This record gives sequence, structure tokens and C-alpha cells, in this order.
Amino acid sequence: MAVCEVCHNDYEMSFEVRAAGAVHVFDSIECAAQKIAPICDNCQCRILGHGLQSNGQFFCCAHCARQQGVAQLVDHA
Repeated sequence: MAVCEVCHNDYEMSFEVRAAGAVHVFDSIECAAQKIAPICDNCQCRILGHGLQSNGQFFCCAHCARQQGVAQLVDHA
């Protein structure tokens, strides 16, 4: 068993995520998202999909990018 680094639950089905050269241990996808998912620079929601990025800024959608003055980003359908 391993201890989740977010909620500290000692869980037999915990798992590791390797990201950006670090190894993280979680007991759920929810905890993994809370720890490693980027945050929209406009609305502060967790970006769980593809999201958008421009000059080091992360956005959940083109609307949020426009709100921050980044007009060239578009959503994909």
C-alpha cells in the first residue's frame, strides 16, 4: 500500500504518475487532478481536457484566453 500525497489515504490500489521528472502517488484520479492539472489563468478552474496555452499562460477555453487579451487562440471542435 502507498499513501496518497493529496489526501494521505493509505490505499492498496494507489498508483504512480510520472510527470515532469517527478513521481507522484495518488489514490484516485480526483487527487491526481487536484495536484497536477494546470489551472486556467482566467477563471482558475482545473484544466482536465486539452486546454490552450500561450506564452506560458494556460486557459481552459478560447473565451478565457480572450478575456486575458490573447485573441489568437481558438477552440477546436
